[in-house]
Amino acid sequence: MITSVIARQRVDDLDAAVPFYERLTGRTAERFAFAGVRLAAVGSFLLYSGPDEAVQRVAGVSATLTVGDLTAAVEAAVAAGATVVMPPQPTPNGHRAVVRHPEGGVYEYVGP
Repeated sequence: MITSVIARQRVDDLDAAVPFYERLTGRTAERFAFAGVRLAAVGSFLLYSGPDEAVQRVAGVSATLTVGDLTAAVEAAVAAGATVVMPPQPTPNGHRAVVRHPEGGVYEYVGP
């Protein structure tokens, strides 16, 4: 069900950080904004920056898990003991849900 894991990293200066990650991964950054936060997806990294109050929503999530079927993945996680923090909803780059795993880790699930 999980097709990839994306590491999240807060950076002070998104524009200064992106070139390093582009060289490291050999990928071009895909930049976007969400809820007052500037983000750049570069390979298996999601870089983000912004004011403290805005990034708190992003910083509380351990990693992003890409899934082939968002609804099925959330249902499977709940059946295994997870709780839904934020139900599936549309975003600028697909759909997402936020799920707390039984041990307490909070993960963003993204997919169609």
